[in-house]
Amino acid sequence: MPIPDPAWPLTLFYDGDCPLCLREIHMFENRNHQQNLLLEDIAAKDTTPLPGLSREQMLDCLHARFADGRVVTGIDATYWSYHAVGLGWVIKPLGWRWARPFWQMAYRLFCRLRPGIARLVPMPGARCRDGQCDIAATNKKVIATEQQTKVD
Repeated sequence: MPIPDPAWPLTLFYDGDCPLCLREIHMFENRNHQQNLLLEDIAAKDTTPLPGLSREQMLDCLHARFADGRVVTGIDATYWSYHAVGLGWVIKPLGWRWARPFWQMAYRLFCRLRPGIARLVPMPGARCRDGQCDIAATNKKVIATEQQTKVD
């Protein structure tokens, strides 16, 4: 977990087919003012998995890679992603060494349950094509609608 001098930016590989994941990615996009976090949809056909890993392995567990090539997975990928967007305080308990076994167990359980949980999370207004939902296009439409409403 401890990385003394993180080499930003951090590239987070996420599952673009997962509504639950997309909600978190949207939050990251809105908070990424320093551009410390790059986002790669591993479910997209044109995204190449990390060397030595299959797409399925990367979809089973969160992966992230620092600019210097260091790779973090699972709760560590979550921990550093939140730090990258200035929300380290939110996930500070993930850094507590004494609680690490609990967080790792909870993360493994979440990974097993994620597909079922994700089906329960609605993605209102998402535009999907080829199994991929374009959350950015949806947000632009919502913003444009809100701006038009203010003008009217």
